[in-house]
Amino acid sequence: MTALSQILEHKIVAILRGMPPGEIINIANALHNGGVRLLEITLNSESALPAIEQLNHQFKNKMLIGAGTVIDEKDAQNAIAAGAAFLISPLLDATVIKAAKDAGVASIPGAFTPTEIITAYKNGADIIKLFPCLNADYVKNVLAPLNFIKIMPTGSIDASNIQSFAKTGAVAFGIGSALVSREASVNQAYLETITAKAKQLVAALHG
Repeated sequence: MTALSQILEHKIVAILRGMPPGEIINIANALHNGGVRLLEITLNSESALPAIEQLNHQFKNKMLIGAGTVIDEKDAQNAIAAGAAFLISPLLDATVIKAAKDAGVASIPGAFTPTEIITAYKNGADIIKLFPCLNADYVKNVLAPLNFIKIMPTGSIDASNIQSFAKTGAVAFGIGSALVSREASVNQAYLETITAKAKQLVAALHG
């Protein structure tokens, strides 16, 4: 399966930003136990590139590992070299999209306005990260005239509202603090909480 097809199948992209490098495998394992199959490691995290390499080795054929906060072409090339299967950005940069397409990895740039979204689409983006995501109504309004574009809302999505976002026609969802917190102490109880939250989110999406 291609990275894009896996993202479209599993839909929930867990965003890991600022996680303790020594706990990244345990956190990923807790998410996997909860049914999450897509991980985004943001490049503004400590040891992000080694983490992508390590996760790819540890979870080969079990989870799809990508890079987030990909700001420019250099970030893109570094993430691709580390084995990222998809590149997610908070902004629209055509050189990042091109780097992803040239390497055969999925391109998910960030955009907010319809103009930015269509520009990203015309530059070859596979999915557009709608960021910042205001609410489900905004996603619905954007997709009314642009229903041919694959949209991934990111931010403010949790088990209580993911269904409302899914009903808009969004194809995937970026989930950060609703699953993991960089402020929390990582121990067995916290890892079990991550797994429970992941199960709730997956159930809510498919419920």
